[in-house]
Amino acid sequence: MALRTVDEINAEHPQYSGRKRLLRQYRDLYVGGEQFRANATTFLLRRQKEPLDVYSERLSRVFYENYIGSIIDWYIATLFRREPLIIIEGEDRSARTFLAEFSEDCDLRGTSLTDFYRQAMLDALVCGSSYVLVDFPRPKKLATSRAEEEMDGAARAYLTHCSAESLINWSTDERGNFEWVVLRNEGLRTANFRNSQREAVIQWTYFDRENYQVYRKAESDQDACLIDGGRHGLARLERVPVMPIFLSEGLWLMNRGALLQLEHFNKSNALGWALSQGLFAQPVIYSEREWSQMIGDSYFIQLGPNDKFGWTEPSGKVYEIAAENLKRLQTEVYRVCYLQHLAGGSPIQSGLSKLRDFAITQEVLRAYGDCAKDSMKRVLRTVAAARQDNVSIDISGLEEFDIGDFGTELEDAQKLLDLGVGSTTLRTQVLKKLAFKFLCDVRQEVKDRIGDEIDRAAERDTV
Repeated sequence: MALRTVDEINAEHPQYSGRKRLLRQYRDLYVGGEQFRANATTFLLRRQKEPLDVYSERLSRVFYENYIGSIIDWYIATLFRREPLIIIEGEDRSARTFLAEFSEDCDLRGTSLTDFYRQAMLDALVCGSSYVLVDFPRPKKLATSRAEEEMDGAARAYLTHCSAESLINWSTDERGNFEWVVLRNEGLRTANFRNSQREAVIQWTYFDRENYQVYRKAESDQDACLIDGGRHGLARLERVPVMPIFLSEGLWLMNRGALLQLEHFNKSNALGWALSQGLFAQPVIYSEREWSQMIGDSYFIQLGPNDKFGWTEPSGKVYEIAAENLKRLQTEVYRVCYLQHLAGGSPIQSGLSKLRDFAITQEVLRAYGDCAKDSMKRVLRTVAAARQDNVSIDISGLEEFDIGDFGTELEDAQKLLDLGVGSTTLRTQVLKKLAFKFLCDVRQEVKDRIGDEIDRAAERDTV
């Protein structure tokens, strides 16, 4: 794929073109706050024949009760309450040292692997997909040995998170693997520190199975310029270095709750507007004579013997119906996101019913955990293959979400070991799992040392 003009570089995949407006709306629905208010015209429905000045006033008073954003944050916080465990098998010490360092700083910016995937999974819940770019530093010179490569830093793999909005074009083979992708990023830059004026800059990065090309176009440029290119870090494996995280339609939380959240938003703003208008009751004069007096806060009126004066105000019945509908919509948002038991004001449930509802939530959390672990395994194994490390890597964890459940696990493990199964490997793996889960927050280097000590103790017991 030879890219030369802006039109060629900026071409969009039909699937992306059909979704990009939706993804922007979903991002606003998640973030809320001033970002949502700035784009409120996209969400606040204008009534039929509503005067523009009235609609503008309603826009100025818009407010947003962000349930779906809180739900997504709850899922992410609960999912990563305990860090996933990286299980490394093999005697390659340099690989172990690298993976320990990589788990603490996977993007060369001090972000741990857990925090990186926390953001990647959050984006997937909002946009339905997220992408991980595996890259290596550009070598200063061609290394003649692995030692030179390590010394030059060219073997220090790192990750970059790519949102669903940045992947604008791609092609896949018959197995669904990427053949090439185009990433687009937009931003502002300053020419130099003396010039405070900024201009918009768009950058496109093209990857295929072996090569990459970087194009850039500033606001003042006529066309895009090729600024970098060459072979990328996974060229030896003949793989595109962008790895997707896809969620099924049922697990795409924002897509499940967005329409209900929008309906709640419009109904709540309509009710708020009606309540505000109801606070300013309109005077009503009952009189058979011509009425020409000025009415206002600083005026008085003079009534004849047969004249009557009153105020108009709503009876309140429609307000009660609206409030009940808003409560039902709120509960429905939680229900479609598998959090019925967390919806405020839900009917009284038995203990068994609550347990059943939470069991459904736990199954959904496990599905998210499986998705995150699968992506971590693919990324770490790909990095190890690119570095030619002689280790096997697996990921465990992200399957228990109750902080107080370690005592139960300890009892279950003790019962399993008391069965007297004559397997040293079983005992070793049980002890590792318990130790790593209890010490889930310690550094990977310490976990590796503990695992080695458990293995050596098992070997001594066998002898």
